[in-house]
Order: sequence, then C-alpha cells, then structure tokens
Amino acid sequence: MCRFMVYKGKDEILLSELILNPTHSILTQSFDSRLRLDRRRPHNGDGFGIGYYTSPTLGPEPCVFTSTIPAWNSPNLSRLASKTTSSLIFAHVRATTEGNLSDSNCHPFIHKSLMFMHNGGIGCFRHIKRKLAMSLGERWFGYVQGSTDSEWAFALLLDCLEKSGHDPDSVSGEKGFGHSVLRKAILKTIERINGFISEIPNKDRIEDSRSLLNFAVTDGHSVVCSRYVSSKKDEAASLFFSSGTSWKERRGAKKTGPEAVDPEQKDYVMERRDKGSDIVLVASEPLTFERDNWVTVPTNSTLTISNQTVMIHPIMDEFYSSNPAHKRSAGFAQAKGQTITGPDKRVLEQAITGSSSGSRSTQSSGEDMVNEAVQTEGQALAVR
Repeated sequence: MCRFMVYKGKDEILLSELILNPTHSILTQSFDSRLRLDRRRPHNGDGFGIGYYTSPTLGPEPCVFTSTIPAWNSPNLSRLASKTTSSLIFAHVRATTEGNLSDSNCHPFIHKSLMFMHNGGIGCFRHIKRKLAMSLGERWFGYVQGSTDSEWAFALLLDCLEKSGHDPDSVSGEKGFGHSVLRKAILKTIERINGFISEIPNKDRIEDSRSLLNFAVTDGHSVVCSRYVSSKKDEAASLFFSSGTSWKERRGAKKTGPEAVDPEQKDYVMERRDKGSDIVLVASEPLTFERDNWVTVPTNSTLTISNQTVMIHPIMDEFYSSNPAHKRSAGFAQAKGQTITGPDKRVLEQAITGSSSGSRSTQSSGEDMVNEAVQTEGQALAVR
C-alpha cells in the first residue's frame, strides 16, 4: 500500500523539512515503512509525487512533480525539495495495487485548483470499473489518463462536485469551494463506490468487495481527508494528524538505534506554544516518534482542515457504529499490507491467516517499535 502526507500552514515551509530531513520522513517511508508489515512487498517504491501551491500570481493550479523512480533514488526530488517552499503540500509514495508503473498513475492527481491522492484500494474494482466509468459525465470519463483505481475515484469525485452544482473548472475565489463542499463530495464518492459494489451479484464476487478509502483532497484552501473501510467488522488503514505552532528540528537530541544510521536525517518535534494551530500535518504514518505529537484519526471518519482548525466527523453510513466500544479486526487491512491502529493508537495485533511463526515474530517487533513511538491517548474531535 501507499503512504501519503499533507502539510497545511499559515506560513510557507521548505519541502525538505517534511519530505527529506525528518527521521521518519515520507521519503524514508518509501523504503522503511514502520506501519507496513507486508514483508512480501515491503517497499513503497513504485514511484512518488509531490504537489504544492505557489504564489497566487502564478494562478490557482498546484505544481506537481511525479516520477516512477523510487523516492529514495531520485536526486531531482532532493534538489527540488531543498529549494522550494509552500504553505500547502501533498506528498505520496506508491506501492501499486491497480495500474502499472507509469507517471500517469502516480499521485497526486490534479484538475485546475483541485488536488487528490489515495491510500488503499477499491474493492472488486475490475467488476465495477465499467459501471463507474459509465456513470460519469463525458468530460470526466475522458479525464482519466492512467489505469489506477485512484484516478477513477478522483474522476468520480469531480463528477460528484459537478452534479452538486459546483463546477470543478471554476476559479473558486479566495476561499475555494469551501470545506463543506469538499467533504460532501468525498462522502458522495464513497457512497457511489459502495453502491456499485453492492450491485455485483454474489455469484460474481470472486474478489474481496471491501474497500480501503483513505482519500485526501484540497482546493488550495481547505483540506478534507477520509479514513474509511467498507466494513463494520474491520479497521481502516492508519491515518494520523498533528498540529501546533511550529515544526522544528530538536537540537541536542542523540539518535540511537535504526534512526542513527543516516546523519543527514534529523529529529523534529511539533511545538505548541498556545491554543492555535499554525501548522497541521496529516500522514499515513507519523513523521516523528514524539509521543505527544500525533493523534489517530478514528476509523470511518473525515478530517477537515479549515482556517487551520481541525475537525473530525464520523461517516454515518451502513458501516458506522455508534458504540464507542465497538471492536474491529485488523486482519483485512494487514492482508493488504497495512498495519492498523485502534482508538488508543496502539497497533492492533492480529496474525494474518497463513502467516508463519517466523513472519509473525517480525511483525511483533515492528509493532513493538511503533507502540513505543506513538502515545496511547484518547481521541480529540476538534483541535485548534
């Protein structure tokens, strides 16, 4: 599975402060993913992409750089990130599930001022692809250039926006489309995907029909992310957020263990000097191992960033449970190469069916490492 990261700040930041320098940066996650326990395909090396917004004088569209070269092996990424600043950044490292290795399949995807990326996969995609495509308006049917399910999901989101009365081609003004519009578009996209899958006859369901839909979309102003699985019994893929007043290198700290291997990498910390959130980070995997920095986004919910305020809302569909003690299984997402965290932010321990005792030992050590790195705490439903 893939990994993605979102940065939204009041001020611009050098891309390298997020993508290259931190001990567990998104680049490091391309070859050392602590929350990915799929030892069959342990790397997110099937390309990468970064998207960021520039000065308004250059237009509302984001700048996007993608490549099929693994992120850890791209000198151009280092050159670009060390000389580029932005206040809104998307970054993605890819492990293919649907679609071959090509630039057109690398995230993030863009249309005008909108930018989108995905971690997960659409269940029974080959069975619903034709129906999904035929449900789109002509302009969005022709929009898709690659072969990944993620780009078709973005086309579906664009179609949902248009059918709700919001033209994705429009220049949306100083405040964009608004976080409420983007959130409704994500919810409608998820609803339509679930609807296509529900229409597949049982006799034709030779593939797993469950979907992992961790989406991120922005119009250059607001950001909306989802952490979602189309199941009432399973956990979704991991997603975290962190907010504070500054993102800084923690000087004077000595790195030990695996983190001490690369002297170029640095320990970072999210500082909070007041109740404001000048910086918000969202990531499939924490960029630091600071215990107080990261909060788990609850399964089957959306996270919205508007004016530096973080809001979390449940997705109340057929897979929603109002019971706070409702337990979910980690097995499905683990089988897809994802490690899963529960509400207490501890990695859920559940062996994958068919795993050998040796591979389970490797998994346990990875879980211990993450459990030491991520704090056990309750959920915050709104953070300023």
